[in-house]
Amino acid sequence: MGGASSKLEKSLGGQLPEGENYYGLENFGNTCYCNSVLQALYFCQPFREKLLERAQTLSSSEGDNLLDCLSNLFLQIHSQKKKTGVIAPKRFVQRLKKDNELFRSYMHQDAQEFFNYLLNEMCDILEREKRAALPKTAVIPPDQLRTWIHDTFQGKLVNETRCLYCENVTSRDETFFDLSLDVEQNSSISACLKNFSSTETLGKDDKFLCDNCNGLQEAQKGMKVKSLPKILALHLKRFKYIEHLGRYRKLSYRVVFPFKLKLSNTAERTPDVDIPYSLFAVVVHVGSGPNHGHYICVIKSKDNWLIFDDENVDLIDESVLPNFFGSSREFSGNSDNGYILLYEQERKG
Repeated sequence: MGGASSKLEKSLGGQLPEGENYYGLENFGNTCYCNSVLQALYFCQPFREKLLERAQTLSSSEGDNLLDCLSNLFLQIHSQKKKTGVIAPKRFVQRLKKDNELFRSYMHQDAQEFFNYLLNEMCDILEREKRAALPKTAVIPPDQLRTWIHDTFQGKLVNETRCLYCENVTSRDETFFDLSLDVEQNSSISACLKNFSSTETLGKDDKFLCDNCNGLQEAQKGMKVKSLPKILALHLKRFKYIEHLGRYRKLSYRVVFPFKLKLSNTAERTPDVDIPYSLFAVVVHVGSGPNHGHYICVIKSKDNWLIFDDENVDLIDESVLPNFFGSSREFSGNSDNGYILLYEQERKG
């Protein structure tokens, strides 16, 4: 462990960025899915700042829920005197397994399922705390229960269906913490997003029940991003159920992801639609199928790109990132594919 730490420091020329510690996380048998997501979230600055603030307010007798366990883990990493090393997230993993039986087994777990579970669980904890601070009889408007996790990760979609007979438009809003994108061979994130918000025609056996016409009609249906999050999480749907095989298969398709991204083609015209996002984390799935394999995480910290593989942390060159796009050939030895991408919205001005 010490050798690996000194190797990283040597790679960085002994000049580790101020305020940053680079720590690997111990794997407890099958917790690479957890480690890779936690590293991505640790290097999400607004998320880390809030957890460190919370950790400073906890007494030694507190900190039993998942949010507090993660706050303490982040504080443990942040407050280390040594700049590099390995930490065992034992308390967090124990709490995770206690709270959710899905993560108790030694089976291979899905990083995106864990990412969503973690954000939703932390929201629930913060909402319960807000409710507890108010009188039991108080009527609480939904906006009052909004948390800093919503402010950081939550965006809003609008589903619109236009009746082709009477032109009436029915719209429905829904919130998201991540966008799950279908993938195609030799495509890009921009193409995936364009496909996500494309319009489809409902007809024949799939007609739309129009309230205005009071009957089934042909219609056009589409979805756009209505409100952009500060942190944009994109999930590439690389596991597809193949009916004739009776199982899921991994799609190692080549999907190019950019360092800078705009959502102009996917979002409604809002004041911040042209503000670019910058890539800062890629959770990578390594392996040929959904039920086995490994997760690692590639992180941009200051001006450096690093790869976090459980206990090991190494400096890599930016030119290595295209290796995680996927393969342009159907059957290839390249199984290291970008699975979750995290982008941070650049500050205005």
